[in-house]
Amino acid sequence: MAEGEVEGVRKRRHFISITSKLMVIFLCIIIIPVTVMSVNSYLSSQRLLERKYTDLLLDITRQSNIQISEYLKEIEKITLVSSYGMNRYSSLVYQEEYPIQDYLRYSNDENENVVYRVLMNYILMKDRLFSIYIYNLNGGRDMFIHSTEPIDYSYRPLEEPWFQAFLASDDKVRILDTRIDRQIRNKDKYAVLHARKVFDMSNGKLLGVMVASIDISFIDLFTNRLQKSLRSNFTIVDQNNRIIYHADQRLIGRAFHEIMPFRDEEGVTKAFGIDYLVVRNPFENLPWTSYLYTPLSEISSEGKILKQNLFILAGLVLVFASFTSIFLSNVITRPIKKLMRNITRVEKGLFDNLPVVDSNDEIGQLSQRFNQMSSELKRLVSRIQQEEEEKALAEIRALQSQINPHFLYNTLGSVKWIASMQKADKIVEITEALISMLRYTAKHERPMVTLREELDNIRNYIVIQNVRYYNRIQLQIHVEDGLLENLMPKLILQPIVENAIFHGLAETEEEGIITVRAYRYEDGMRIEIQDNGVGIDESTGEWLHRELQEVEKTQAAGIGLPNVQRRIRLYFGERYGIRFYSTPGEGSTFVISLPDIREETWEEGLSC
Repeated sequence: MAEGEVEGVRKRRHFISITSKLMVIFLCIIIIPVTVMSVNSYLSSQRLLERKYTDLLLDITRQSNIQISEYLKEIEKITLVSSYGMNRYSSLVYQEEYPIQDYLRYSNDENENVVYRVLMNYILMKDRLFSIYIYNLNGGRDMFIHSTEPIDYSYRPLEEPWFQAFLASDDKVRILDTRIDRQIRNKDKYAVLHARKVFDMSNGKLLGVMVASIDISFIDLFTNRLQKSLRSNFTIVDQNNRIIYHADQRLIGRAFHEIMPFRDEEGVTKAFGIDYLVVRNPFENLPWTSYLYTPLSEISSEGKILKQNLFILAGLVLVFASFTSIFLSNVITRPIKKLMRNITRVEKGLFDNLPVVDSNDEIGQLSQRFNQMSSELKRLVSRIQQEEEEKALAEIRALQSQINPHFLYNTLGSVKWIASMQKADKIVEITEALISMLRYTAKHERPMVTLREELDNIRNYIVIQNVRYYNRIQLQIHVEDGLLENLMPKLILQPIVENAIFHGLAETEEEGIITVRAYRYEDGMRIEIQDNGVGIDESTGEWLHRELQEVEKTQAAGIGLPNVQRRIRLYFGERYGIRFYSTPGEGSTFVISLPDIREETWEEGLSC
């Protein structure tokens, strides 16, 4: 794998501290066993609760079935006794007389009153939960006895399929599943119909049919003791699995699997995404089956209490494990963190007075070796810094010394040329400017001067050049307030002005203008030197740009722009220096970026 690929893999790996790793290990060691034991205890307790509540629900359905069956048997006995087992006056003298049979044979008012009183007594005995309808098949009147609901006298069930099927059968008694009692005007009244054929005791002729309409709410008498949630989930279905009783009477007549699509008939099963505990219990003497189901989450408060206790236990264990893991991991990683802080101090250049890592293990030995290494590193860095400072000062002096002979040579050449072409007063003028420039170059022992002094030197230089170029060069200076006392390296403007004259203005006969602007920019100062000369062609511009960018690599030894660029970067770093832009035929602009330095800040920096 290449070095670059290895470095990329290292960068992609996320940093995870040793403290975090130790905490995770400790938490896993403590939490995983506790979690397994807690879950196992909860599941075992849950299964025990399921078995317990299954037995309880089975007992509830069994008792409810028995009570419902006994109630229906009592109604059956009432219809039997009222039809065949009781005479008109309950006296041995008239035991051959039967009121209901007499009414079916002779439907007069007297017989009707007798039958009404007898049957109403039975209805009142059962809290008016059932009605009795007598349908006369002997040509007489029908009789309807109901204590609360209005009777619909226009309805007779003789054409109903269930009625005709009952007459055609050999059954003397039949219990019909829940349906709406159409004999009363309340069309929403559900009832269980108990039908009995009434025969003439003397000749066995079928006289009529007695129907006991039992209000389906009679089942509520036996389910009221259940909890509300259980009572609403108690359901009775017929042999076709259609609902004949439910607390919500709107469900009567629908298929049970449409209401609760249980996958299994008993035990724990799922419906609508919820787990239910389901029990079923068939009636002994009826083709009915009762169901009782409840969500597992509501079987009792014991499961919730158990779950809550397990959560509390797990939370306490988690808190204990967290504090333990934090304490142990800190004990182990504390000396490592101290060593890391020492490394950070060394990275910042603070090699002295490193804190001692008190540890009698491998970390302590590593810390001692690191302190020794930091001491050696300090001595090495100090030696390198000293060498670099000496090298920079020597290079600056050498670069500055290169300027003076070259400049003096050019100036003397001008003096010689002027002496042959001009009168003596011009020689005086150029000589005075030359003396000022030589004094400016020689009098400063340190390399930093003010912007004011550097601009005065440029003015003297323009005086000399105007003698040569017949006053064709104008110098315009614009300086933002407060910048004249800013410090800068000596002799960095003159080479640029010289370059503008010799390569920009000398080749044109028009009047040349050199504009110098100094202004603040961000946290430093910029100086622009602009001329209206011939500009720089593309190839020369590319070469000069490359020379300025790679001045450290090329080791430029000239006195021109590379010299200035190198000195600026030796003083202030790569952030500062020269850049330029030029348009052929229109002139060039050089921009010098310098830091904002005053006399006091420069002296403070030297003292540090």
